[in-house]
Amino acid sequence: MEIRSRLRSVSSVVAAATVGGLLTATATPASAAVSCASPVFKRQFFANTTFSGTPKKTDCDSAVDQNWGTGAPASGLPSNYFSVRWTVTRDFGSGGPFSFAASAQDGIRVHLDGVRKIDLWKNVSTTAKQTVNVTIPSGKHTLRVDFVNWTGTANVKFGYTPRTSADVDKVKPLTPAGTSVSYDSVTGKAKLTWAKNKEMDLAGYKVYRRLKGTSFGSTPLATTTSTSYTDATLPVTGATYYYEVRAHDKAGNVSAGTADQSVTTADRTAPERVTGLSALGTTAGNSLTWQASSSNDVHHYEVWGAPEGRSDPDGPATVFGTSYTDPVADAGTPYTYTIRAVDGAQNLSPVSDPLTVTRPVASTVPAPTALQGTPADAHTRLTWAPVEGEVTGFRVYRRTDANGAWTLVGSSAGASAARYDDTSAPQGKAFYHVVAVDGAGAESVPSAEAVVDRLTAATATGPAAPRLTVVSEGGTRFPMVIEALPGAGDEGRQLKGYSWEISGACGDSGTRLTTTGTISWTPQYTGPCTATVHAVDVYGRTGEHGSSVEVMVYR
Repeated sequence: MEIRSRLRSVSSVVAAATVGGLLTATATPASAAVSCASPVFKRQFFANTTFSGTPKKTDCDSAVDQNWGTGAPASGLPSNYFSVRWTVTRDFGSGGPFSFAASAQDGIRVHLDGVRKIDLWKNVSTTAKQTVNVTIPSGKHTLRVDFVNWTGTANVKFGYTPRTSADVDKVKPLTPAGTSVSYDSVTGKAKLTWAKNKEMDLAGYKVYRRLKGTSFGSTPLATTTSTSYTDATLPVTGATYYYEVRAHDKAGNVSAGTADQSVTTADRTAPERVTGLSALGTTAGNSLTWQASSSNDVHHYEVWGAPEGRSDPDGPATVFGTSYTDPVADAGTPYTYTIRAVDGAQNLSPVSDPLTVTRPVASTVPAPTALQGTPADAHTRLTWAPVEGEVTGFRVYRRTDANGAWTLVGSSAGASAARYDDTSAPQGKAFYHVVAVDGAGAESVPSAEAVVDRLTAATATGPAAPRLTVVSEGGTRFPMVIEALPGAGDEGRQLKGYSWEISGACGDSGTRLTTTGTISWTPQYTGPCTATVHAVDVYGRTGEHGSSVEVMVYR
């Protein structure tokens, strides 16, 4: 007796918890120690028909499907007047239409989130059955199955299954979660992973892929029942691709796509071969031009050049455009050139067709000096100092890149013709040099370069007549306001402004210039006036045609 008393005392101390300085005993039901992983049911046996008191036994049950006959359902329970309860909380994903099927002898009740859906609750001599259709919302929900046996044979069965016919199930699966992608640059494969959907009627997943700048097509790249997919078909071009995953169910419903997962592939694809190589030998060097490679990932070009039959001793010149002047080629020696395109991953295109050109030997006449360029709206005017000697004229060369190819743009005849107007001058920077030409047509060494940075390209004609809108006719104490806009066809033209004059009974403004397009002037008198407006080009050329508008000033 003393030993049992001590054991009871120790047990009481172990179960005690100190709360606010007091020892409080905490009773722990035997059922609390059992934890069943969803979707497995937690099953509790009671030695009564009211589910009261502490369960005699608690365990896990994968399915509600038992036939105990006339025996006891478990050790320590009676064969009559007992009850069993199954509970499970599970995630139904997007939910949807379900079928609940129950059969029992004796009574069975089925609850969804505490709401009774099946009620066969009486003592019967044969198995009672019932099937009901239920719509389960998305997310987690709790099922509870209560069974009671009063007397006689005991059996119970319950199942819940999604209804998957397309005319009944209109609920899409939820979008797959946890999507990620990894890329192996060595193998060129991309592995896409995602979390498993919770829908019970899930049929699988559809994987889609698109190239950056395009849309996902209607046909998936692959379908799978797994939660991962390895794409071994990616081109190794350095392009960026996007993936998304969509879940689909047995009724054919398809979820929305996951957030796009991007992969930039390894680039092991060489650019396309360069074509269209042409050359011009000048005393400033051999000028080369070519067609850009049709590949869209070209980073630069390699220009290889050497005397005919030899290799380039210094390696290639790196060029970021599609033209180049070789300033060190020996005069009078044929040089052979080839071009290769290089992409950002350093892949090299096939070599272009070779082209041979000879830099001419310069004549003995002096090079022009004091070259300068002045932009105007219709041209860039180039001037230089006259050259002494047997000079028959001059040739003008231009390029738009500091290392690009020179192009012959024009010439002037006579030793004193030290001027040229470049009517095709482009917007932005242009580089010029001039050579003198002797009686045999040979060119001198080039002049020093002149650089002209134009705001607009040269244009042959002035601006069109502007469009005018009278905003306010004004008065003698407040201004009339007229808005001017570029004329038809000149919408993108860069202008200095608008030259305007208002005259008539209301007074005379004189000729003025607005650079904003807003004409504002306060009349001196009342009466009619005419506003005449001309557009002015950026370098000051006034358009030949103007626009006029009549304005009546009343006060």
